[in-house]
Amino acid sequence: MNHVAEFMVTRHYAKRTIETYQHWIKFYILFCEKKHPSELGSTEVELFLTHLSNDKNVAPSTQKIALNALSFLYKDILNQPLSLDLKFNKSRKETKLPVVLTTEEIKSFLKQVESNKKLIVQLMYGSGLRLMEAVRLRVQDIDFDFGAVLIWNGKGGRHRRVTLAKELYKPLKHQINLCHNYFENDIEREEYSGVWLPFALAKKNLGAAQSFQWHYLFPSTRLSSDPQSEGSIRRHHIDETSVQKAVKLAAKQAKIQKNVTCHTLRHSFATHLLQRGADIRTVQEQLGHSDLRTTQIYTHVIQAGANGVRSPLSDL
Repeated sequence: MNHVAEFMVTRHYAKRTIETYQHWIKFYILFCEKKHPSELGSTEVELFLTHLSNDKNVAPSTQKIALNALSFLYKDILNQPLSLDLKFNKSRKETKLPVVLTTEEIKSFLKQVESNKKLIVQLMYGSGLRLMEAVRLRVQDIDFDFGAVLIWNGKGGRHRRVTLAKELYKPLKHQINLCHNYFENDIEREEYSGVWLPFALAKKNLGAAQSFQWHYLFPSTRLSSDPQSEGSIRRHHIDETSVQKAVKLAAKQAKIQKNVTCHTLRHSFATHLLQRGADIRTVQEQLGHSDLRTTQIYTHVIQAGANGVRSPLSDL
């Protein structure tokens, strides 16, 4: 398992992807009574994936992640690629419909968000950001000149530019000043190793880790030891769970009777853009979807309601 992690690190896989693949590989080995994967093959993988569907009742996306992890294991680690014609029982759970808030619900919700989380929540709704895209923003990712937010290595490793509401210029500049105060204090510490940088950027650009522009826009309130670089002292971004808790609490206080999560803000962003007449291709680019069919689910949300099909009950 250590070899799997080291192999993935050298190929620049995200930390969460490494942890997820390790989880499914370990689960597979336990399912096969702790036999070494090299002694197993496509037949056992088919049985495992069928077990996930029949016995564990996992979602199709979960089963797909497990398959990806095992395909990686056999192809890249063991050099024994799986059959291209795997036969297993596929999970049939239907994809959940997106939960969308109305404009009035968004107004009520934002009024209840605690002040130290309000800006990041406004960014998620105002720019359609995923939770981790928001918490990983760097100072230099805010482009005030062109009114845009730069997203690097989003889902699928894709980069994109998204809209930035002018109403957020002032609070964002205040946030950047706050970041600079942290930066000035940190840079004076001898043990401070600078901000964490992706891939080999720290070696290519020796001054980047100590550069203010590369520091996180939403920094943690305390320094911590970086386990990936021999205990270097750094200031990481805020914990995403604190944002999730703030969103749940605000929805409860606003008395919104819907299952509101951070992703609900992204769903609402897309739906509200379409309601205002935005082209679906534009919405696709803003969300960073590789497939237009993923974006089209938001048109169904609109068409299924009062803005689309008229109910026959209304004619009685």
